[in-house]
Amino acid sequence: MKLTSLGSGSKGNSLLVSAKDGFTETTVMFDCGFGIREMQRRLERAGRFPADLSALIVTHEHGDHAGGVLAFARRYRIPVWMSYGTFQSLGKDFSGMDVNFCRDGDSFVVGGLQISAFTISHDAREPLQFHMTDGAMKFGMLTDTGQVTPHIANALSGCDALMVECNYDDRMLEKSAYPFYLKKRISSVYGHLSNSCAGEFLAQVDHSRLKKVIGAHLSQNNNLPELAREAIEEVVDAGRTEIVVAGQDDGFEWTEIA
Repeated sequence: MKLTSLGSGSKGNSLLVSAKDGFTETTVMFDCGFGIREMQRRLERAGRFPADLSALIVTHEHGDHAGGVLAFARRYRIPVWMSYGTFQSLGKDFSGMDVNFCRDGDSFVVGGLQISAFTISHDAREPLQFHMTDGAMKFGMLTDTGQVTPHIANALSGCDALMVECNYDDRMLEKSAYPFYLKKRISSVYGHLSNSCAGEFLAQVDHSRLKKVIGAHLSQNNNLPELAREAIEEVVDAGRTEIVVAGQDDGFEWTEIA
């Protein structure tokens, strides 16, 4: 199994996960927060084309995650998976498209990947995150949640690789020029995870198999990559676990979970 981010942050998000089943490769896209042309450019940078995608899975309706979903999936006839709440909140005409619904606890198979959904705490209609396996490795993703519940920790225990939100540094957010209501929204239980919260999450899950941690969804105004990395390094064994920090413009390059 391998993965790459096409961009991670408040201006747009998209993640690719690929797995081989014999000679057949399955590539799934999680979220499409960019327009068609920009998505094509980022896909080509990653050595992929729309025709390579087996599914487009949407975590929630916010524009930086779902802004390009309808146009992109319709043009290239890509099957879409999302919660029914996300579907309702998007309020768009998906008629004639292959739209599938999933909810907390559901598992479904796309090619060589078994994908499982779990609910999170975010100010969206029915937000989901996912963990998946190719039969050998388990990868879990966790962004856009304001808290880590026992349900989330249980879903993501025992992963070989984790992508976890490191949205903000507490002090930077406190001193930022953001209005008070926005600071409260970001730091609430329905907002985002701080660097320290990401560290606490990593400390409480079973990371005995963990080979790779990716810090993601960093705020461009209220965080720094080195601060996110430091928070992760305080918890995991950097000698045994590779640490990657995703960027808004370049995401991160293909990385294999082996």
